[in-house]
Amino acid sequence: MKKCSRPVFFCVVLGITGAFSLAQIKSAETIDQKVNAVLQRMSYQWRDMNVPEEDGKLLYKIVIKNNYKRALELGTSTGHSGIWIAWALSKTGGKLITVEIDERRHREAVEHFKEAGLSEFVDARLADAHDLVNELSGPFDFVFIDADKDWYTNYAQALIPKLEAGGCMTAHNIYEPMPGRGRRYGRGGTGEYYEFMKGQPDFETSVLPESRGGLSVSYKKNQ
Repeated sequence: MKKCSRPVFFCVVLGITGAFSLAQIKSAETIDQKVNAVLQRMSYQWRDMNVPEEDGKLLYKIVIKNNYKRALELGTSTGHSGIWIAWALSKTGGKLITVEIDERRHREAVEHFKEAGLSEFVDARLADAHDLVNELSGPFDFVFIDADKDWYTNYAQALIPKLEAGGCMTAHNIYEPMPGRGRRYGRGGTGEYYEFMKGQPDFETSVLPESRGGLSVSYKKNQ
């Protein structure tokens, strides 16, 4: 057996670090398997205004790409979008606070998070987001809004000060204005929110063309 030429303490630390990394890898593989099993089982069954799979994947990619760790979701529904966000956070070392006002949906979402092996990465709250957004201290680096559409702008106004520079505020069912459609248009989307975010000088806002459900992204500029 090859002897360690470094001090014993250093070698022991290396051994522990290596073992810990292996454990992390195995844990991540287990989570991946559980998440994929849930997504496969629930494929085409996500109702209650959950996001389509394509948009869940986009949320996952945004979190991973930017290494976000402190996420907030308004409108858990039964957990489809939350699974994608929390799955990404399980890889970045972060955690998701997700808020749902309906008790049945909240309960189903909690079960889905548990089945997917993501419970430790999710703080699922049964609450009225109208009130909770003002009580949460933040800061957040990722926000996903998918609750009552006529309150989107109010949510944004409350959360912008709590979003870190470089962070991203996303929202669902948002479509770019079309002539003659007014402030509200297109499958329940809200033009008011889009116009509000486009008017924020500290943000760069766009609607992702690959989104099936109108996913807008607003990145807060580094100052």
